[in-house]
Amino acid sequence: MPELIPLYSIKVTCCNCEHEFLTSRVRPSLKKAIRRDADFCSYYKAENPDYYVVRVCPKCGFASTENSADKLADWQRKSFDAQVGRRWQARDFGEKRSWEEALETYKLALICAQSIKDKERIIASLLHHIAWLYRYQGDTVQEQRFLAYSLDEYVKVFETDSSGGNDARLMYLIGELNRRIGEFAAAVRWFSRVINDQRITDAAMIRASREQWAILREQMRGLDVDPDGLPAGT
Repeated sequence: MPELIPLYSIKVTCCNCEHEFLTSRVRPSLKKAIRRDADFCSYYKAENPDYYVVRVCPKCGFASTENSADKLADWQRKSFDAQVGRRWQARDFGEKRSWEEALETYKLALICAQSIKDKERIIASLLHHIAWLYRYQGDTVQEQRFLAYSLDEYVKVFETDSSGGNDARLMYLIGELNRRIGEFAAAVRWFSRVINDQRITDAAMIRASREQWAILREQMRGLDVDPDGLPAGT
């Protein structure tokens, strides 16, 4: 039986210039992660689907994801062209991508999103994915840098776009990113909010917050930080 080719192509219409192009995706049957970090970073045996999240128009260079707008406003087109488009040199990212190419697509998508003032949730996710890419390579310095950037954006999302202030997954994630960059007191506050807020009924996120709070206590003890000097997590 022939081995299943992991990639297939889909047709995308650029939301900036309306050019139709092909971009690759990983087959759904091959997307099962072999493990996942506490901040939802996934690891795969074969082709990594995260490498193909960003779609890059080979004609104008606009990079987006499935969550981006279907069409740009005139001011967004002008802003993109001034900041990115005028310097674009035609390239095609439609085939199999290396780690370097995946990183390039995410950074291009980040610049594009910032140029059109896209939703903070999209910018936060792009920054978080860039941090994961550096994690895959063991580049802790760059990973920590982009985790901090994504954390700032996720906090903005919570403050401006959260559903009623009790978005358990987002609150948990903010706590976990604080833990990962060493902001222990902030991590405790966010985990505690998930655990103690009676409006939150997401059992999976409550359980995850308890687990990460326990890991955090051990982490703090290992660094000679007194965990009992912080607010209780349960």
